[in-house]
Amino acid sequence: MAVYTSLSVWLAARFVAGIAVAGIFVVIESWLLIGDSKEERAKNLGLYMTSLYGGTTVGQFGIGLFGTTGMMPFMVVMALLAMSMMPAFMAKNAKPAVEEHISLTWKQILGLSKPALIGCLVSGIVMGSIYGLLPLALRISETTSNNDQIGVLMAATVLGGMSIQPIVGKLSCRMSKSLLLALVSILGVFAMGIYQLDQNYVTHIIALALLGMSAFALYPIAITLACDGIESASIVSATQIMLFSYSVGSALGPVAAQYFMRHSLGLMGFFFVVLLATAIYMLFVSMKTKPSVIAE
Repeated sequence: MAVYTSLSVWLAARFVAGIAVAGIFVVIESWLLIGDSKEERAKNLGLYMTSLYGGTTVGQFGIGLFGTTGMMPFMVVMALLAMSMMPAFMAKNAKPAVEEHISLTWKQILGLSKPALIGCLVSGIVMGSIYGLLPLALRISETTSNNDQIGVLMAATVLGGMSIQPIVGKLSCRMSKSLLLALVSILGVFAMGIYQLDQNYVTHIIALALLGMSAFALYPIAITLACDGIESASIVSATQIMLFSYSVGSALGPVAAQYFMRHSLGLMGFFFVVLLATAIYMLFVSMKTKPSVIAE
């Protein structure tokens, strides 16, 4: 990509990069979810998501530091990828205890938690729209006048998502995960409500931080829900299904969001509608399954 600027070359390169990124996510997430108790799974995934979103936040500032043109951004990415391989090569006896991995049958796939699948799908829809369209929506907004303000708003979104991960890890062990998915969706609905009602820049920072808390919490809750009650040997396959659901959502989200952006509702209205529908569905599921808080 650094050498050839042809569209066809970039499409092919990005396709290969997408496969690589998906592989990394499946390996890391299944590794963290194998062989531990529910409490340890939630804790490990919370730490993982915190570090992931922390790196995303640092990356936002890297755009201003290294720019987006020339060879420098590609050289930085190549250096970071090379450095990231070193711990895996140097670690000893770090692999999980499970040696055998079982592929899920169609019947088992259809038997996976529906709220977990919907949660991953909605997470992809919202996250794909945040990463793909939120900077554009902020650029045409009347409350943002320059790129620095857009950068602050994007950083607030990611920092909000990073800050809630430890809380999500603790709550997911103590209450119904479908109810927790409903609550974080309601938080996003509230965030979009105050964003639309008050056009103040500071209010928008707070609203987008709350949106980040909501959007970035959906995936870790959903994937731990999917792995509840599944044998360790099937965790990898279940993680692949959840990541596929997320990927479908991340592809569909920006396409659907464009319709809202052409009308008065805008991207924030799209988030409001998607998260409201998700909250209603998850509340219905949580009441149907009669969830109860686990006292410890």
